[in-house]
Amino acid sequence: MIPTTGMQPRRSTAGPYRILYEYLEKRFADTTVLTLQQIQDLLGFALPEPALTDPAWWADTGTGSSDTLWSDAWTLAKRTARPNLRAGTVIFERVS
Repeated sequence: MIPTTGMQPRRSTAGPYRILYEYLEKRFADTTVLTLQQIQDLLGFALPEPALTDPAWWADTGTGSSDTLWSDAWTLAKRTARPNLRAGTVIFERVS
């Protein structure tokens, strides 16, 4: 059974990135800033190289395929991700 929120169906998994989803889902602030190191500490594993070097990795792909489970972590939490790789941070902003 797929969990739902209101009338909108939601996928129930964000794969190994689920803990990031849970963290973002519980934040009350509309904007949450995390360093790449904080994200890795939260996840318990290193982010893949593209996450550290390619801003496109953080784009919302919206495909829902198994190869985009990382973006489910913030899209299911109703947030966008805006990386500043030079500063080593990602800004997660709530979408209305």
